[in-house]
Amino acid sequence: MVEKVLRALRLLTMTAWVGGIAFFAFVVAPVAFSRLSSAHQAGLVVGGSLSILHWIGLIGGGIFCIATAILWLWAEVPARVGFAIEIVLALIMLGVTAYSQFSILPSMERDRVAAGGAIETADIDSPARAHFERLHGWSERLEGLVLFCGIGVILVLARESQWPETGKIKPI
Repeated sequence: MVEKVLRALRLLTMTAWVGGIAFFAFVVAPVAFSRLSSAHQAGLVVGGSLSILHWIGLIGGGIFCIATAILWLWAEVPARVGFAIEIVLALIMLGVTAYSQFSILPSMERDRVAAGGAIETADIDSPARAHFERLHGWSERLEGLVLFCGIGVILVLARESQWPETGKIKPI
């Protein structure tokens, strides 16, 4: 019973995180920038949404790693490889998300304020705008990395159900 709960938690947390990233990248950001009256308003919506998405990832990723570690402890040796891959990918996702949340987003906000509040109205040669644009590029690439790793985790999760011998759990 505990094993089923842990497996369900892992699936729920990872699909919520990865699905959230996909929804954010392919729906929220494009709609915000195409429907809102200014890039500034869209940026506020996208930045706020991204911060919430990061917290979903940080909390869900932590739960995922704990549940996977418990399953790893109980697993037969062949299953441990898959669990270890999942944990490594999830830790990369957590590290990148934490860096983005606690370093990149606050720096972008400082640049926005330094540029007068609306980054798109700042002079193109403004140091604050140039720094903001560079950080924005990094933010996009890092979110892509998190999405890519998350897809990898989901593929390994799917493998568990395809080859039952790799997911055997030792009796407690």
